[in-house]
Formats: sequence, structure tokens, C-alpha cells
Amino acid sequence: MAALDLFGRRWALRILWELRAGPLGARALLARCEGLSSSVLYQRLRELTSSGIIAPSADGYELTRLGTELSGAFRRLDEWAVTWAQELERNEQEPTET
Repeated sequence: MAALDLFGRRWALRILWELRAGPLGARALLARCEGLSSSVLYQRLRELTSSGIIAPSADGYELTRLGTELSGAFRRLDEWAVTWAQELERNEQEPTET
């Protein structure tokens, strides 16, 4: 349950999603996460670092081995989300019976 508590915190998953392609600094993360405050960003970075999912790097922050494994789950979730959205769209386009 600790993982769900961590990932359920506001912006945690978005930060991990943005780091999936490679290291980013705090400014880049703030730019990519519109509406994220710097205080929340630094709090999440501390939490994700202490949990071993990300680590500081010369370029900012990057996924650790565990974070990279988690990134694979995000790809599967993203694929599912695309299928789900397409299904919703198909259902909305079907005529309703009256």
C-alpha cells in the first residue's frame, strides 16, 4: 500500500511520466507540468528519491532501475487508456434507441 500512497500523491505520477524519456532538471519539470508549484515539485522529488524510484543526476533527476521498471507499467497503462478512450468515443457515436 505504500506504493499506492506515494503514487496517489498529487503530481507524483506526472513527474515520473515526464522522466520516462530521460533526465530532466527541476525547471524542465515545472515547464512540462503546467500548474505544478515549485514547493510541491521539490517535495515530490524528495519523496520519490527517498523511495528509490528516482535519483539526482548531472542533468537533474532520472529514473532508477526500479523507476525504469515502473515506466514499463506506465506504457501498458497508456496503451489501455488509448483503447478505453476509443471505446468511449465509439459508444458516444452509436445512436441511442428511443
